[in-house]
Amino acid sequence: MEGMKNVRTVSVKTPFGEPSDAMVVGEVEGRTLAFLPRHGRGHRIIPSQINYRANIYALKKIGAKWVLSISAVGSMKENIRPGDIVVVDQFYDHTKFRPSTFFGDGVVGHIPFADPVCPELAGIAYAAAKKVVKRTHRGGTYICMEGPAFSTRAESRVYRKWGADVIGMTNMPEAKLAREAELCYATLALATDYDCWHESEEDVSIEAILAIIRKNVENSKRIIREVVRRLPGTDSCGCGEALRHAVITDRKRIPAATRKRLSLFLGKYS
Repeated sequence: MEGMKNVRTVSVKTPFGEPSDAMVVGEVEGRTLAFLPRHGRGHRIIPSQINYRANIYALKKIGAKWVLSISAVGSMKENIRPGDIVVVDQFYDHTKFRPSTFFGDGVVGHIPFADPVCPELAGIAYAAAKKVVKRTHRGGTYICMEGPAFSTRAESRVYRKWGADVIGMTNMPEAKLAREAELCYATLALATDYDCWHESEEDVSIEAILAIIRKNVENSKRIIREVVRRLPGTDSCGCGEALRHAVITDRKRIPAATRKRLSLFLGKYS
């Protein structure tokens, strides 16, 4: 982003493998901002092969508290037009092959996830986006498919019947892992197309998607700057204590290796 100060590259090693890439860290409006490209620089990693656990762990390790996902999506509703922004408040996980939790290997935890988006960060994101892009929608369900192929026409019609507002390939299990890591998480879903359900529109194509993404790059930068200006000093939403009552396992029975691996998350409750 233009105007970032003290820009540096930060690489983080995690017990869950390598993150998608090194992070670009700098100061914007007096706050520290970190950018982690989930597909890697040059867009090299398909959605199914993104190391979501390593990405979230790396953000937690460098001290991040707020995670704002900027995501290209397909619209499943007539009133969400290509170029619109949706600040979603629900997810439906329709993925199949992705590790979706930090727990396991001798420790059991069950996070509250009925409301998967931080209401405080979502409110800030909506106000910021609305200031930049008039057609910004508050609330909606994001269905996360496996990919990397786009939907069949039959699948797209079924997802609409399920009540999905937008469809994408990356926000799950990202949102779930952010909650396990006690990070505030929200999504700016940028609609690039009508998926393939819309009979009067052309079927989704990479060319059309990239054209709208390029158009929205500057808007996204402006929105992020607005979000940074509006962030409070501390969160009051409760996301930062999501694990307080989540771990069921007797602490004495947690294997030493697992305890060490999760100390970044569980250490304050030991």
